[in-house]
Amino acid sequence: MNTNVIPVGSLGGEQVQSVLTSATAAPSLHNSQPWRFRLTPAAIELYADTTRAVGVADPQHRELLLSCGAALLNLRVAIRALGVHPDVQLLPDTARPDLLAVVRPQGHSVVTPLDRRLAAAIGHRRTNRMPFSSTKVDASLLDGLRQVAKLEQSWMATPDAARLPLLRTLIRQAHETQQRDPAFVGEWSHWTGRGPDSPDGVPSRTAGPLPEDQDEWVLRDFSDGQARPRVNGKDFEPNPAIAVIGTFHDLPLAHLQAGQGMQRVLLTATADGLSASFLSAVVEVTETRKQLRDLVVGGLWPQAVLRLGYGSPVPATPRRELEDMLDGGQRVANSART
Repeated sequence: MNTNVIPVGSLGGEQVQSVLTSATAAPSLHNSQPWRFRLTPAAIELYADTTRAVGVADPQHRELLLSCGAALLNLRVAIRALGVHPDVQLLPDTARPDLLAVVRPQGHSVVTPLDRRLAAAIGHRRTNRMPFSSTKVDASLLDGLRQVAKLEQSWMATPDAARLPLLRTLIRQAHETQQRDPAFVGEWSHWTGRGPDSPDGVPSRTAGPLPEDQDEWVLRDFSDGQARPRVNGKDFEPNPAIAVIGTFHDLPLAHLQAGQGMQRVLLTATADGLSASFLSAVVEVTETRKQLRDLVVGGLWPQAVLRLGYGSPVPATPRRELEDMLDGGQRVANSART
């Protein structure tokens, strides 16, 4: 169903629908899509939808805020690509902690080649859980990703070769800790291995093959036991490029900023021809996150760990209908699906 929405600021109704669709293409923990929007004549308000929280893996809603920050970055990029300036206010009302951002599309701005490049990447970005090739990511590309993270008050660290074995050990420890928790396993089964008609969660078709070797970087089975057999010769790459997104503090503002930094890195990586997936267990388990902080990011708080490389195309994960992400009363009219 296509949802007709009201004009907002300098954007017409169809443009509002377009930029909201771009916003909801952001990644989220287990594809939970924990965001909702409210429209006023002057602003798009972004809220955390805590009813869609992944409570066991993310009890403090840190990853929920990262996801909403990624959606916010997509929204900003999409608005700028229309030649409109997105004026953004983060956490504007302490009495409404679920109100994460107010975006006022107002006035006009010159659309730069970078605006177009990032906007085009929104529709092509995927979480790629398949094995990557053994081709090494050039250092110049990683340097560029570090620079774009800084634009969002975030920092990206790339562990050197000496630290990678220790990091892999931490990832394995975190994975094993979670697998010993029946509540985590039950929650994991709820969100993964979804059928083709599910509008959220991780469908089996995007889950990737089941890892076979505990020394591999990718340990999680997103298929809930339905993974297809490994193709001979298509092992997970032994030494992917690893990027850790970090912040100077660990308050909600930092989580929103890190989500925007993470998404700017992901969109830039996509535009550069790179694939990416998440190694989230190590930042979900308290003890391994603390050790990761000491190991990699020099005292910064690690917020997300990315695996980067060159992968084959993968299908997109599904998204809920836009009307289901808008507050009641925001739908002006509905028209039949085309």
